[in-house]
Amino acid sequence: MRWIGFLSLVALSECLVTIPLTKIKSMRESLREKDLLRDYLQRHPYSHAYKFLSGEGVTVQPMRNYLDLYYVGTISIGTPPQEFKVIFDTGSADLLVPSIYCSSPICVTHRTFDPRASSTFQSTDLPIELLYGSGHVTGLLGYDDVRIGDLVCKSQAFGLSWEEFSKSLEYAAYDGILGLAYPALALTGTTPVFDSMWNQGLISENLFAFYLSSSKENGSVVMFGGVDPSYYRGELQWVPVSEQGYWQVTLDSISMDGKVVGCADSCQAIMDTGTSMVFGPTNSILNILRNISAQNTSTGWYVISCEAIHSLPDIVFTINGVAYPVPASAYIRREQTGICYTNLYTWDRSRYWILGDVFLRLYFTVFDRANNRIGLAPAIA
Repeated sequence: MRWIGFLSLVALSECLVTIPLTKIKSMRESLREKDLLRDYLQRHPYSHAYKFLSGEGVTVQPMRNYLDLYYVGTISIGTPPQEFKVIFDTGSADLLVPSIYCSSPICVTHRTFDPRASSTFQSTDLPIELLYGSGHVTGLLGYDDVRIGDLVCKSQAFGLSWEEFSKSLEYAAYDGILGLAYPALALTGTTPVFDSMWNQGLISENLFAFYLSSSKENGSVVMFGGVDPSYYRGELQWVPVSEQGYWQVTLDSISMDGKVVGCADSCQAIMDTGTSMVFGPTNSILNILRNISAQNTSTGWYVISCEAIHSLPDIVFTINGVAYPVPASAYIRREQTGICYTNLYTWDRSRYWILGDVFLRLYFTVFDRANNRIGLAPAIA
């Protein structure tokens, strides 16, 4: 059976479409270099990264903060094609790009979509509004052909922004966001891009996968319709999706040096390529920060001695009975200033964890919609 599974993955790799991703400097680094980070964090002290259930029966509307993004890919929209750099984001489900009608200063520094220049554009009278932790975007829903590599989604729904009220987007090194979460998170009445790929028969398998390189700018990829085994070691370990909205799974526990430091009675976590950090409930994150002797700063970010990276223990996330260690070299980042910050952040409103690129760079990840499961395996170095 093991050989059958391996051969099927090899066959899939021959049918998949691979899109290169580029690792970019985070907006946090860009703001810090411009001496704007302190002002930004004072005005937006909380990183509301999600729309999710904060309590039984209570829904918090979307507030995603894209301050810590790293990986972008190129798509095109319309006929002839107009190119955009986008985040392939498993934490949202909509495709959004700026339009030429955008009146915000943010749009001056980004590529904008011109519907008049596309012979395949279909307009609607449906306004959209997307809320973010640091602002919001308003615009119009439209339809056009969207090209991702060799794949062309016909009459794909997407948002054309008119106004963008967000300082984080102003300093972003990308133009838009392409969501890859479940349709439940998409704008009402629309079909997300990945679902269109499958529905229109563009891919042979109803799945996609990410390899995020930690050591170089290029080399990262998102692949649609199959899995390339050359990007990981060993076998994929499968984890069932616990709720079909985000790519959400059940964590067994979180430990350091064999001692449970969080999620003692199991908890929920979201696999998110749209953030570079690990977010968790305040008490659990503070417990970890105390264990590694991290010190708080006036901006709310925790610093630590760079020399400690080589001696600190792994943070071990146990998922479906399998341990996934995250070493200190991953959960601590050294910036150009020579200061080391933790990649761990608290939020008060949730019992959920968010496993961002800090985790996903270590583990090749398959998002399997056909079976509602996630596959994890150690990524190649």
